[in-house]
Amino acid sequence: MSGVRIGILGVGHIGKTLAQRLRAAGHDVKVANSRGPHTIEADVLSSGGRAVTAAEAVADVDVMILSIPLIRLPRAASLIVNVPIDTAVIDTSNYYPAREGRIEAIDAGQVESLWVTEQLGRPIAKARNAIGSHSFASKDKPAGSPGRIAIPVGADRDQDRQVAMALVEDTGFDAFDAGTLADSWRQQLGAPCYRTDLTREDMPGALAAAEAGRLPSRRDLAVAAVTERVETPRPTPMRSTASA
Repeated sequence: MSGVRIGILGVGHIGKTLAQRLRAAGHDVKVANSRGPHTIEADVLSSGGRAVTAAEAVADVDVMILSIPLIRLPRAASLIVNVPIDTAVIDTSNYYPAREGRIEAIDAGQVESLWVTEQLGRPIAKARNAIGSHSFASKDKPAGSPGRIAIPVGADRDQDRQVAMALVEDTGFDAFDAGTLADSWRQQLGAPCYRTDLTREDMPGALAAAEAGRLPSRRDLAVAAVTERVETPRPTPMRSTASA
């Protein structure tokens, strides 16, 4: 798949890698954030992507990728309201209530992707939410390589699924058809496939092993563990008291 016009909203860790890889794969890539094109760092555009306004990012594209916090997705609805319905919209977000605030419907059990479709008022594909940003940035491999990491993709429309899976392959990972959006809870934060860098062969078992009732507690434990690793200060090296 090449020569696709892609708009990306969000240039965080995942959005940045997406911009670099998809442009290197031969796609026309525009990127935007909420603060304006002048705030997008040069390395995001190192493969030739273009920094534009959010309104420009959603105009005249074949694919729209939303790589912004899930809690902010409702605000994107007004931006993409005029995007043609046959344009694939791909969401990469996860629900982090401790960081972003609570969403009552999701806390009550609604699948995150279905909540997103309600907020945006259109179909989406769910992809790249199950891989950590470090793995996404550093563990890509050519197609056919042993141990190539698989990324699950959920969608209700075949056209969205096909586009999302093709773009996953273009970024250096195996795309795995994870079924409908109703089943995409199996790739949410806390599920067995989340940040475990599984291969295509291992992915079916991990998706099948997911337990909906355990996801919230597993999600909160995972977030707490990551937060502890990030926020715990490193020990200060002891100075030698020996004389020179």
